[in-house]
Amino acid sequence: MKHKTIILFALLLFCKTLVFGQHDPKALREWQDQKYSMFIHYGIYSVLGGVWEGKPVTKGLSEQIQAHAGIYSDTYADVAKRFNPQNWNADSIVALAKKAGMRSLVITSKHHDGFCMFKTNTTDFNVVDATPFKRDIVKELSDACKRGGLRFGLYFSLIDWHFPQASPISSSNSDYITPEHVEYNKKQITELLSNYGPVSELWFDMGSQNANESKDLRDLVHKLQPNCMIGSRIGNDMGDFNVMGDNQEPDYAIGVPWQSPASFFDETWSYRSWQVRGSEEEKMREKLTSLIRVASRGGNFLLNIGPKGDGSVVDFEKDVLLSIGKWLDKNKEAIYGTDPDPFHISFKWGSLTSRPDKIYLHLLSAPENGVITLPGLTGKIKDAYVLGEDKKAKFSQNASGVKINVPEGLDISKEFKVIAIEFVNGYSVPPANIIAFTKAPLILDSHNAFKHYSSSGIDYNNRYQSTVKESWTISPSKTGNLVPAIYYTDEEKGKVIDVELNGKATAITLNGTGAEKLKNDPSTIKWGDIYQTGPLYSGVGGVHGNLTNVDVSKPWPDSNGGTWEKKGELKNNVTYEIEADRNSATYLLQEITSAKDQPYLVGITSGDGVTVTLNGKVLAEHNNPFKDKQLKDVILLPLKKGANQLIVKYYNGFKKVNVMSLDNNVSQTIYRQELKPVAVQKGKYYPLSWQLHKPLSPHTTIGLFNARIEIR
Repeated sequence: MKHKTIILFALLLFCKTLVFGQHDPKALREWQDQKYSMFIHYGIYSVLGGVWEGKPVTKGLSEQIQAHAGIYSDTYADVAKRFNPQNWNADSIVALAKKAGMRSLVITSKHHDGFCMFKTNTTDFNVVDATPFKRDIVKELSDACKRGGLRFGLYFSLIDWHFPQASPISSSNSDYITPEHVEYNKKQITELLSNYGPVSELWFDMGSQNANESKDLRDLVHKLQPNCMIGSRIGNDMGDFNVMGDNQEPDYAIGVPWQSPASFFDETWSYRSWQVRGSEEEKMREKLTSLIRVASRGGNFLLNIGPKGDGSVVDFEKDVLLSIGKWLDKNKEAIYGTDPDPFHISFKWGSLTSRPDKIYLHLLSAPENGVITLPGLTGKIKDAYVLGEDKKAKFSQNASGVKINVPEGLDISKEFKVIAIEFVNGYSVPPANIIAFTKAPLILDSHNAFKHYSSSGIDYNNRYQSTVKESWTISPSKTGNLVPAIYYTDEEKGKVIDVELNGKATAITLNGTGAEKLKNDPSTIKWGDIYQTGPLYSGVGGVHGNLTNVDVSKPWPDSNGGTWEKKGELKNNVTYEIEADRNSATYLLQEITSAKDQPYLVGITSGDGVTVTLNGKVLAEHNNPFKDKQLKDVILLPLKKGANQLIVKYYNGFKKVNVMSLDNNVSQTIYRQELKPVAVQKGKYYPLSWQLHKPLSPHTTIGLFNARIEIR
């Protein structure tokens, strides 16, 4: 059996597309195969170049200079009268992108300042009506992409500081968008998707809409252009692909299509006249390294340029792009249309990409002793050689894997090299998360699963790393039958999940059959005082500091943090509402003493988001996708004998109160559903996974916090 995990992973993405009915598999694959695209931040802010009233504005990003320099809206609008980019040439931009090896363009049709780089009937604050240039930048670039054979995409800011119904400019990236503002945006999106030809992707940004508004906008886009991919910053999990954080390169598996947006400099995306640019060679290696790493992990790399106010491209950025393009001319086979790294370990010398019959070794540094070891790799090797050079690489194979000897004289210090390994009829690598089945019962749950992530959230600030799939690979020690059963609680009851075992997927409804009392003794559990700290200011994802053995007598999460206060007035089984600021978190800590190791179910009531931990281990985490007043969870605590620390993070994103409770008086009921037996053979691998069946969104967390599979 070939364990080509990544190919199966790609097929999974196609299956998800069919489930949601938004794109055909060919359109999705074409978008993913691009790998490398140009982002363009261009607007009237480019005229200012990060300078206001003769002084550099060092605070914030230069494309947001209106906010950071405190410029009145009418004064800022007058900047449009100075926008006359005589050096703008859409065909030269497309030619540069092609020489750089990019396969598509994404330009800012409208940024937060509300200035439209296209002709619109919704406002005269646009490039045709408000500037002496009087030409439609978006149309010119769209037409140039058609002539040049590049795909054309658009950035669109959901917040618009020029729109009268918009919220005042604040420090938040998630300002509330009024219903009037939503309709205004929809009119502009309709124009963009009706008047400018095919749009490969819409890259929404910022603002906060409710779930129905995001859904309506998504449906509008797919109605006007069914194959237009939507970025996740549309909000409320309505995006087709996951947009990572700015300049973020994930080191974990992502279970949905994704893209990494990158700027030349962390300080700005648009042109900044006084930017210290440094060495072109160092910047080229930095951005090429990012491209390779993103491609090796299955994503698309979106690299930004910021043209000057006169329309010309900064020479530094142009030279770096052309240098990357020269490297791609020689090594393009190892980037475009490739599958991710098939291994599940990291290598110090670089990264890998793959195809069904090839593996590409991207040497970003010299391997130790000039030898690359690929553990567990099997398959008949036809050839190994350096791409673009007449150099062969010697190799050897044995039961432990493959060793590749880097050819002598290969200078990686001056240029990254790629060694291609060709196979006669495919190859296999050890699958992820191999779990030996030597003794029954074998327990599989979220704590020993290989996780496939996305990003789930209402808006830019209220989001977290969601888990969309969990998987294991069973290695049985003897031939026979696997008899799996799913155990779950009221938290999971009613969900429908797809369980895939050995290539066969089955939709299973967790219907509450096989109820039994949880094996515990509540009389042997003592519930201690409740402590509180906060509010702290953070995103919904993750927790602060080390949560193992927290000392309530000391500041937390560090010496500069707040103190834990004993809250005698806080009781179990009571729901409290406390005043809270936006984007803040309050923590409750309760010590639980147990006379023995035993499981116990508790109830957690929360508001905008919650993270539940016991003894430093995260048991559950989610947001509030429909902005309900409160959410109630049932969480299984694996209590150990002695003292235990339950710490719950209550996150408040958009309300004026935070809702919280710790309920220790819930039904101690667990359910058991047996699955069909599966015949297995000793020495073979059997992949097992679960995910939600037809979830609301590809980004929705599976939420099987307490569920487990027991195999006998």
